[in-house]
Amino acid sequence: MNRSSLLTSVCLGLIVSVASGCAPAQERADASALSGEAPFASFDLVMRDLGGSVDARLAQGVDVPVPVDAGGGYTHEQHKQNAKTIYEAGLLYTYTGDAAYRDAVRDILLDYADLYPGLDLHPQQKEQTPGRLFWQSLNESVWLVYAIQGYAEIREDLAAEDRTHIERDLLNPMADFLSVGQPQTFDRIHNHGTWAAAAVGMTGYVLGQPERVEQALLGLDKSGDSGFLKQLDILFSPDGYYAEGPYYQRYALMPFVLFAQAIEKNEPERQIFDYRDGVILKAIRSTVEQSYAGKFFPINDAIREKGLNTVELKYGLAIAYDRTKAPDLLGAAELQNGVVPTPEGAQLLRDIEQGKSEPFAFSSTLLRDGSFGTEGGFAILRSGPAMNDAAVLMKATTQGLGHGHFDKLGFLYFDNGDEVVADYGAARFLNVEPKAGGRYLPENTSWAKQSIAHNVLVVDETSHFDGDWREGQKHAPTVIEFGSRDGMQVAFAEISTAYQDVHLQRLIAIMPGANGRDYIIDIMRGLGQGTQQAQRTFDLPVHFKGQLVETSFEMDHATDRLELFGDANGYQHLWQRSQSAPLTSTQSASWLLGDQFYTLTFASDQPVTAYFAELGANDPNHNLRREQALVLRARGTSTTYVSVYERHGRYDSDEEVTVFDGSSISDIAIMTDDEITSVTLTPADGEAVTFRLAASALTPAQLQILRQESQDTTIENPGEGSQ
Repeated sequence: MNRSSLLTSVCLGLIVSVASGCAPAQERADASALSGEAPFASFDLVMRDLGGSVDARLAQGVDVPVPVDAGGGYTHEQHKQNAKTIYEAGLLYTYTGDAAYRDAVRDILLDYADLYPGLDLHPQQKEQTPGRLFWQSLNESVWLVYAIQGYAEIREDLAAEDRTHIERDLLNPMADFLSVGQPQTFDRIHNHGTWAAAAVGMTGYVLGQPERVEQALLGLDKSGDSGFLKQLDILFSPDGYYAEGPYYQRYALMPFVLFAQAIEKNEPERQIFDYRDGVILKAIRSTVEQSYAGKFFPINDAIREKGLNTVELKYGLAIAYDRTKAPDLLGAAELQNGVVPTPEGAQLLRDIEQGKSEPFAFSSTLLRDGSFGTEGGFAILRSGPAMNDAAVLMKATTQGLGHGHFDKLGFLYFDNGDEVVADYGAARFLNVEPKAGGRYLPENTSWAKQSIAHNVLVVDETSHFDGDWREGQKHAPTVIEFGSRDGMQVAFAEISTAYQDVHLQRLIAIMPGANGRDYIIDIMRGLGQGTQQAQRTFDLPVHFKGQLVETSFEMDHATDRLELFGDANGYQHLWQRSQSAPLTSTQSASWLLGDQFYTLTFASDQPVTAYFAELGANDPNHNLRREQALVLRARGTSTTYVSVYERHGRYDSDEEVTVFDGSSISDIAIMTDDEITSVTLTPADGEAVTFRLAASALTPAQLQILRQESQDTTIENPGEGSQ
């Protein structure tokens, strides 16, 4: 029987009254390790809740099973839970002085010290480097990050023989396994390598092993070509954007901030929070910026449910506030559900209660990508500072390594607290064992990563870079313009390498309208290059949310059968539901989302066939959500699509009141003269607006958004690089 299964003596619920009989050490009762003063009531409640959860686990007995299952299975989930129990019981021991928590941590670790030396590689090995407790060593690194913190809370109060057993048979062998035992992961510039470096480095600090710390910081050979510092150099841009996107930025944030905190406490002379102009603190702030209505922007391999409430960002904000005392970080923390049970969490909660908080003002921002900020960027335009104000995004970033999707110059639109034009995210049921053991599903490759799954221009029904992420990683868009002109916010970017002989350009903008509504403007271009330009098919999908209300054009519906939209590159997963005849004038489609109507008004310089498609074809295991798209298709050597989105009216089901206005754009005109394309938007009310764009991609300076002195209102571009 496991030692930990015999634990029944924890003083249940003992958090506030630390002077009761269960607490053996009165000197711990003032919780000086947490705040430097007597505990205050609200944080006591945080710790009371934590204690109730941990006490319940300990009362049931803590099983330490032989590893059997893949992600989502019993042994996998039990070992994950045990790491949290070790960590949280250690925190409770420091906070309460209750020796039962110390003994719980000790006995669980002793059980692992008995188990670990006899383990071979996990029987359910994932495609990545396998672990011993888990099917991949990533989970083992995460386990050690938690466990070493819990052990640090009790180490000085253990008997020498217990310390020796735990360190000799568990902590040191695990740190060796994750470092010298798996150099291909430990020295990797990737979130797996980050977790491994943090686990080994934090273990080195706790056990007094400077050699481990140096290897964690500089790589196994201590050359600096890998390791934690190199990861900070490579994986983050100068603006704190993480190469794999916000979902993985959130995940990687935990080892970065926890290891940085350990470095600061043990070696403050390294000034780790000042490294690269404070890139860790910038990363924490930029993670908040990359969210809407509390959820992270779901680009790349993202689980769409993740958001600001995630534990990694809770730790990040608490640590960042401890370093900076920035009152708007308190405002960001108020968007989360509670604080972490640490000294930094206590301080954060106290200052919120003392009224020091200011709202976190979400802003229009360009988060440059690449180590030097020269490889494109993530452009975020917002109509206001509130978390539910309209936001329009253009993903003009690097590929995002193996977690990247083929969506160069991708477009997303959020408004009124909803996704209006959305990204699918990842095809994965995380840790749901019946769904491929929680792995990424086959449809993640066949659908979610493919270009047609995104709101990007698709040429000849093939994905960007022909679906090769390693090729995509070599190329990044150029962000030519990002800024504000006459109250209009604009971002413009281009790339010439996603397709051979096709140059892609995209401009997005938020333009206030005369009628009080914002216009969301999207100009997407595919420009043929080379001496012999071929006729190509240009598809622009719009993955919209809501219920279709009306279209200005007639649709031919398939009534007796469903047909596939295509046979490869993601098209095989779409059913073609209806199509229009070729359209040669300005058209519109409207849908209802929540209590608001949205209208897309669009035009092209080529005849356009509009298709409505539904996701779900070639999906025998029902892994894909049933979603919809409007796909605009044109043929030519080059194509320009102009789209204008607007929210209008209201739908009140309680009062049975409906106000539907439809499009307020009377015309979209596209003209090309001397390789300059002019796009003129004419609202029913207000002045026309003209955008002028160079048709050539020779230099970024050829972009021209010129102000006309006549009746039109336009935006001027003073030149390259207004960032």
